[in-house]
Amino acid sequence: MKNILSLFTSLALVSTLFFACNKVDHKDLFAPYVAPAKPFSPISDSTCLSGTLNGTLLAGKTYYVCGNIIINTGDTLIIQPGVTIKFQGNYGIGVKGSLFSLGTQANPIWFTYDSATLVKTDAIGADVTKDPAFKGLWTGIIGGPACPYMIFKWTHIEFGGGTPNGTVAQVGSSGYPLYFQNPAGIFVLEDSWIYGSVDDPLRTFGGKVAVLRTTFEKCGYTGGEAMNMKAGTIGDFAYNLCVGMATNGPKLSNSGVAVGVPGSEVRMYNNTIINCGYRRSSAGRGGSIDFEQNAAGMAYNNLIVNCKFGPRIVQNPIADTAHIQYGYNFQYGDSLSVVKYFIPTLKLSTAITIPQPTDIPNMVPLLPTGWQLGDSLPNAIVAPLIGANNPMFINGPVPLPAGAKLQDIAVVGNYNFRLQSGSPCLNKGFTGFTPKGDVPVDAKYGVTELTPPGKDIGAYQYNGTGNQH
Repeated sequence: MKNILSLFTSLALVSTLFFACNKVDHKDLFAPYVAPAKPFSPISDSTCLSGTLNGTLLAGKTYYVCGNIIINTGDTLIIQPGVTIKFQGNYGIGVKGSLFSLGTQANPIWFTYDSATLVKTDAIGADVTKDPAFKGLWTGIIGGPACPYMIFKWTHIEFGGGTPNGTVAQVGSSGYPLYFQNPAGIFVLEDSWIYGSVDDPLRTFGGKVAVLRTTFEKCGYTGGEAMNMKAGTIGDFAYNLCVGMATNGPKLSNSGVAVGVPGSEVRMYNNTIINCGYRRSSAGRGGSIDFEQNAAGMAYNNLIVNCKFGPRIVQNPIADTAHIQYGYNFQYGDSLSVVKYFIPTLKLSTAITIPQPTDIPNMVPLLPTGWQLGDSLPNAIVAPLIGANNPMFINGPVPLPAGAKLQDIAVVGNYNFRLQSGSPCLNKGFTGFTPKGDVPVDAKYGVTELTPPGKDIGAYQYNGTGNQH
């Protein structure tokens, strides 16, 4: 049988293979954020918020928002633990300066919509056309082109993604619960939650990023990735739980990159990605992890369950295949429609993913004579994989609950995606690399902990590290 390298070179459109060192050392020397010696002015909760803000939202208080908010250039908004922010309409926060949402595990911060009649419709089989998760009830938090810092720790963000208007639309015209667009800026989302969005819950158009130990639920109505990274985004996406995304968990592309900005390069490792790809309106797209147009990086130790496609290395426009490394990814599928595309096909999904012998299941021995990169696999070959390699969650939708469709699993609910003691994901991870680490480590003004790759596959390590939700 041909080895994997010769299979790749047999594809006339591509002449070289990956598994090279990093494309560029992106580590710039960033001066850490230094808070002023005098504390920021406290902001009263006695009136509804709108207009410009500069100061501190005080611990444990509830604030109501009745108009767009702008954090001006040079200004800073600090949000203390336990704050709840309730939007009373399609308003948002435009961040030209810096924003620090500093929740704690005991006292998280909430950004939500203010409605006494709002009811989550998370029952299996609920009508998605009536689901408030996909309505964009408030705009989102939109970083401007020169926003230096957006930091979120232990923060819930729900029901966002409405179309920006007024002053926020002048900062960014597209609606996402979180949007960051400064290639030289710092973005952190750690130990947090995003529930619901019209499109991507999180989009970055450049920037140094660390998205760690966060849970994404039910995001994207007919399209949307857990994190859609473009235009020179560099950093780490690790230990995240993605459940029921319209398209993928993380997607990385270099489209839109400005001249002089280093290309997109993100290390995506130890994520758990559940039942993604089934609300995507375009055929052949999405499902788990995507590397697209001229994007580089890594994808290791990811646990992928009942997703539409396995990891996609996209051929058109082609990813930076010379600088992508991947393997040690675990896939499980309950049906032929899932296991058939553990290796996405070129014809259906424009993918040229190479099966890796370190993956579970190892697809390499199953490749028939004459198989070419991007070919589909015969049903008879992949059928034995149906229901095999149960990851053994403590409590998860494996196998798929009776009567449920693949697209019905979109929230965490009562599931527990930690691993049982006999899980085949234990001690199967690859630890021979480091995080990208472009974001400063700081208890408040950077990433609290840049968690290294884990020995167990997925977002939850058996020793209790990793995702804490």
